[in-house]
Amino acid sequence: MRVFKFGGASVKDADGIRNVYEVLQKAGYEDVLLVVSAMGKTTNALEVVIKNYFEQSAELSSSVQEIKKYHNQILLDLFDDENHAVFEAVQAHFSDLEYFLAHNKSPNYNFVYDQIVSMGEIISTTILSHFMSFMGIDTQWIDVRNFVKTNANYRDAEVDWELTQQNIAQNIKTKSLNITQGFLGSDENNFTTTLGREGSDYTAAIFAYCLNAESVTIWKDVPGVMNADPRYFENASLLNQISYREAIELAFYGASVIHPKTLQPLQKKEIPLYVKSFINPLLPGTSVSKGVDLEPYYPCFIVKRNQLLISLSSIDFSFIMEENISEIFKLFHDYKIKVNLIQNSAISFSVCVEDKFENFNELNSILSKKFKVEFTENVTLYTIRHFNEEAAEMVETNKTVLLKQVSRETMQIITKEIN
Repeated sequence: MRVFKFGGASVKDADGIRNVYEVLQKAGYEDVLLVVSAMGKTTNALEVVIKNYFEQSAELSSSVQEIKKYHNQILLDLFDDENHAVFEAVQAHFSDLEYFLAHNKSPNYNFVYDQIVSMGEIISTTILSHFMSFMGIDTQWIDVRNFVKTNANYRDAEVDWELTQQNIAQNIKTKSLNITQGFLGSDENNFTTTLGREGSDYTAAIFAYCLNAESVTIWKDVPGVMNADPRYFENASLLNQISYREAIELAFYGASVIHPKTLQPLQKKEIPLYVKSFINPLLPGTSVSKGVDLEPYYPCFIVKRNQLLISLSSIDFSFIMEENISEIFKLFHDYKIKVNLIQNSAISFSVCVEDKFENFNELNSILSKKFKVEFTENVTLYTIRHFNEEAAEMVETNKTVLLKQVSRETMQIITKEIN
């Protein structure tokens, strides 16, 4: 079996859905499992619903209606007959969403987030599955929540590999086209969980691992893995082949093409990963597999914006020792703040972090009791793999460099734009 993953950009409208069909005509669809994300910016729209649910109830109904309207237009563009079963199926999912909004009793934000935001994937795969059947492809729609089992760490759940392996190996049918949702799972009480934002790649890897798949292909709107994000760097170049090790390094530092957790299960079973273009599906793209690091031949740039640079120093000028650092990292863990760079001296400790759950203000009040805390918001972290002087100079031009760290193969630079 081969596993294909299609992200939100590939299914953002009716033309995108039709293009997925065309890609399958060219790449083949027998004995294939599709992992599919929510359509376009639906996840963002559902996050607005969540915000309105907690903060602006007067806006709640209209924010749900906007999402309904968006998906209904896609249905009307795909299906001539409004009596087609897909209309009723999609409406049933929206009814489930509205029932939850009306009857939920839990005040737990992360729990509510997962129950609501998951509807994007459920609806997109319902539409795609019906369209593939409409076009004559034997299709099996799979609710991933019945297969990928996790703990109850909502918004960043950990997979129960033993139970997930058992569910997938025993119940996934081969030969037909299987369509399921990325990003989702369920806990022991069958409440929906999510695997972290952009977790659909990880879902593809989970299924590939459990099915001993032939390969995984991630279909993107770029030719493959580039040495830099074309949005930020001109003349970005395609990496034709990279090893698991190099791909894991790039993912660890934040390369957006491959999710950080995707590669480990693939590497364990030496399942090759391909990153290819859904615009030009016959192009070779990038191959990620076991082997010597033949590429990249040139620097690779990774950009993480909206970072927070925090500097902690002891109030009494005493040394920052192991026990202090241990305590600080425990707090980062407790408040779900991701650390992307560390630098320490005798009496200070600096970290560049990502506060995606917006917990820093609360954490800052705790840290300030023991340390002098200074921080700079909205900084940018550049990571350059296989750096050279020219690459570093290009990053630093017209910016204020706040911190720089260099190792044998990697340079990281924290910058602030010059106003």
